[in-house]
Amino acid sequence: MEVLRDPADGPRPPHGTAVTIGAYDGVHRGHRAVIAQVQDIAAAAGLRTAVVTFDRHPASVVRPESAPLLLTDLDQKLELLADQGVDYTLVVPFDAARAQEPAEDFVDEVLVRCLDAKAIVVGEDFHFGHRRQGNVALLRHLGATAGFEVRGIELLSLDDLDGDEPVSSTRIRGALRGGDLAAANTMLGRAHEVRGVVGHGDKRARDLGYPTANVSVPDEICLPADGIYAGLYVRPDGTEVPAALSLGRRPTFYESQPFSLLEAHLLDFSGDLYDEPASVRFVARLRDELRFDRVEDLVAQIGRDCDDARRALGLS
Repeated sequence: MEVLRDPADGPRPPHGTAVTIGAYDGVHRGHRAVIAQVQDIAAAAGLRTAVVTFDRHPASVVRPESAPLLLTDLDQKLELLADQGVDYTLVVPFDAARAQEPAEDFVDEVLVRCLDAKAIVVGEDFHFGHRRQGNVALLRHLGATAGFEVRGIELLSLDDLDGDEPVSSTRIRGALRGGDLAAANTMLGRAHEVRGVVGHGDKRARDLGYPTANVSVPDEICLPADGIYAGLYVRPDGTEVPAALSLGRRPTFYESQPFSLLEAHLLDFSGDLYDEPASVRFVARLRDELRFDRVEDLVAQIGRDCDDARRALGLS
């Protein structure tokens, strides 16, 4: 996959492109269903495939006070899109000037002059441009002159989830915050993953006999609800290490810790992880975070959590 960072440097492939547009946060199963349609259209018409996305969530500029937390950072998003076999991903810089851009100018600059779009696939409720004035009807109107067709599609619903609400990044965030990791992972089509750097903690876990890697995750990333999880710790070389994960405010030791801390106890591992970039994948939720009156009770529960994590990960 070729990543484009400036619409002015567009490739304009000889036979044009089939394109989809969106924030693509999480690159979840709904997104992948749209990309599959783009690929089918491209294969039938001899086109290249392209995804147009943004260097940040547009809401972080348009309405920063209510912008959603992200399911993926930009690097993750690009990796996931590359895994789908897309030919091009155009990462459009989104700032205050872009937020004021008329929808017609976006179509001309990005879709026509940069990508030479011949087919565009978006959800029926797709909106873009200044004050969200662009929509599927406008795209079809502009396409009649610019030479592209538009397919507005219904968003994907899943039979293995309750209700018929379509898969969306918003719905996944809600499932994560509500402690329903299984539903979130079903919609993602993978284990929810966050990334950060291993920092230096207060060594409490080591003193308890269960040393942990304290992974500092950027504030804009969506974490699951506080609790204990089975997961995988992924090292920079790609090695996956099974782990019992604690996400929370450590109520046994602190009355009011103001933030949630992500701690990964790597199973059957010893070594120095400090300052290491890490990825943490949440595979299964084991239990809520609890406060213990005695440290000895906490230690005993951690041992049971490690056993439960092994079972959840298929290790015992």
